[in-house]
Amino acid sequence: MRPWEKNIRKVVPYVPGEQPKGDRLIKLNTNENPYPPAPGVEQALRTMDTDAFRKYPDPTASALTEALAEYYQVGKNQVFVGVGSDDVIGMAFLTFFNSDKPILFPDVTYSFYPVWADLFRIPYETPALDEQFRIRKEDYYRENGGVIFPNPNAPTGLDMGLDEIEDILKHNQDVVVIVDEAYVDFGSQSALSLISKYENLLVVQTFSKSRSMAGMRIGYAIGHPDLIRAMNDVKYSYNSYTMNMPSLMLGVEAVKDDAYFKETLGKIMKTREETKGWMKELGFSFPDSKSNFLFASHERVPAVEIFEALKKEQIYVRYFKQPRLENYLRITIGTDAEMAALKQFLESFLSGR
Repeated sequence: MRPWEKNIRKVVPYVPGEQPKGDRLIKLNTNENPYPPAPGVEQALRTMDTDAFRKYPDPTASALTEALAEYYQVGKNQVFVGVGSDDVIGMAFLTFFNSDKPILFPDVTYSFYPVWADLFRIPYETPALDEQFRIRKEDYYRENGGVIFPNPNAPTGLDMGLDEIEDILKHNQDVVVIVDEAYVDFGSQSALSLISKYENLLVVQTFSKSRSMAGMRIGYAIGHPDLIRAMNDVKYSYNSYTMNMPSLMLGVEAVKDDAYFKETLGKIMKTREETKGWMKELGFSFPDSKSNFLFASHERVPAVEIFEALKKEQIYVRYFKQPRLENYLRITIGTDAEMAALKQFLESFLSGR
């Protein structure tokens, strides 16, 4: 080892989903929305004043925080925005998880959580999901330095009821509890209704999934003003200009068009339920997803074989080669045409097995 290398911080990085290239592929591996953003986003993009790009963006992101505050009926001082929910959650880890006690998150969950914990030198423990891949709320009654979990969870797609979330909050009044709601719009119930009751609750959401803007990197957190103030203090100590100007402007337009938002969600949820039906007929089983993906396992054929066969046909799904997950595929819900192509291939492939 060269002398200077001993001071390099070493972490095992997060591995994002594959981003394949090509015009004819079917991309069902990163939970992106298959439909375009709201029409107002495209219109704003066409009329955007590019001369404004030479200036720094608003460090307070006031236009976007105001739009989100109005939409969710909370105070502007209760909203924090960042470069995707990854940035928001990373900032929350840095801000709130500074105890010597371990933070808690599930053993099967969003794989960025242990990366942030290692990066920021935060001790952590991972209570195991039960045999049905559900979070056991009793596992979060123990002493800890903070709690975070997604609802619905990823990659399982299973959600928790508000009563269970509130029970976890009641048992963790002395730490910050973060509910990561990246997929909540696809049929689950948000914990936002509990914010006025629990000052230590932070709810995180994103534009990447339900609002079709993964490429713009917009995420946000809603919570008590004291939580948001603390996060902003850390943000301004690290990078004042986290949100670029186009993202701020286009994000506002996405929030405005609620009718289009609801219409798109309805289409995805309808396709998801139809997909559940024909996948069961083909021999797949999966938890009852409340997200825009299915976490599926076949009764006869190993997941890795299906994954490789799909890839040869330019159909991409997500495969996790790790304990408890290695016989499951996470399949994003695409358009009806994309899911029909997936069905056609699976019918042919599985009939010969």
